[in-house]
Amino acid sequence: MSNRIIKLFDIKYPIIQGGMIWNASWKLASAVSNSGGLGLIGSGSMRPDNLKLQIQKCKEATAFPFGVNVPLLYPHTEENLKIIINEGVKVVFTSAGNPKSFTNKLKENGIVVVHVISSKKYAIKSQEAGVDAVVAEGFEAGGHNGREETTTMCLVPDVVRSVDLPVIAAGGIANGASMLAALTLGADGVQMGSRFVASEEGSGHPAFKDLVVEADESATKLALKKLVPVRLMKNQFFNKIEEAEAKGASEEELRNILGKGRAKKGMFEGNLEEGELEIGQVSSIIDGVKPVSEIIDNIVSEFNSLLDKMPANKL
Repeated sequence: MSNRIIKLFDIKYPIIQGGMIWNASWKLASAVSNSGGLGLIGSGSMRPDNLKLQIQKCKEATAFPFGVNVPLLYPHTEENLKIIINEGVKVVFTSAGNPKSFTNKLKENGIVVVHVISSKKYAIKSQEAGVDAVVAEGFEAGGHNGREETTTMCLVPDVVRSVDLPVIAAGGIANGASMLAALTLGADGVQMGSRFVASEEGSGHPAFKDLVVEADESATKLALKKLVPVRLMKNQFFNKIEEAEAKGASEEELRNILGKGRAKKGMFEGNLEEGELEIGQVSSIIDGVKPVSEIIDNIVSEFNSLLDKMPANKL
């Protein structure tokens, strides 16, 4: 197949790996790119020196296109973007901020820019800012999330008919069936985070990966809405946040409970009770920790099999 996303990134399959904090190092990004998708280094947890090393290692590990995910809410964002430009990265996904902030500068340096949005309103603003594509992320997704709490099934067709840009669907997508559904809704590609967290090449702690595989449909919930809404796996830390929110905790009180390094403690270091465990609702259908090549082969095989079974006759 060929569509706007495949052409935009020069990739084999319209499958983009989410740039998840603490889970998306060069090893995961290069494995996805080598398997026909677009791998993304998750720079949110990286200081400039580490990001530079990650990019260099990724360039050594793959001859195929890859990119960097850049959450715009971190204080070292500008430094990281300088590294990205200097290292010749060709694709940047921005999120958690105003796309107008850096899009022009990135495009002036020959970089394809994609912005993550959670509503039709922000999709239109992203188009006005000059981005090349948008990720329409429903609130099923893990990690930082939209305040609108719009599901992927509702968000994607609304965004598709509101902008002329290629649209990448995200949130609740982890197999060939959900990929087919997203493309049927009008998306040009899909972004998967949780499915690649539970991969052999993902940089998360093995105990976190195992917990993702064991999760059921009630394992996650949206929290921290007074700060930045984030979908978390339920554990002792989550319970503290939920209790505090139920009592009407202020932003300052919630920040004190959150502290610093909470995501690293959970996802990277494997503290499953006191750490912040960001993962999507779709974790309930993830059936094991597998190599990236096998994950993508399974997705593509299921997608093609289901496509072949689609009835030719109209209703």
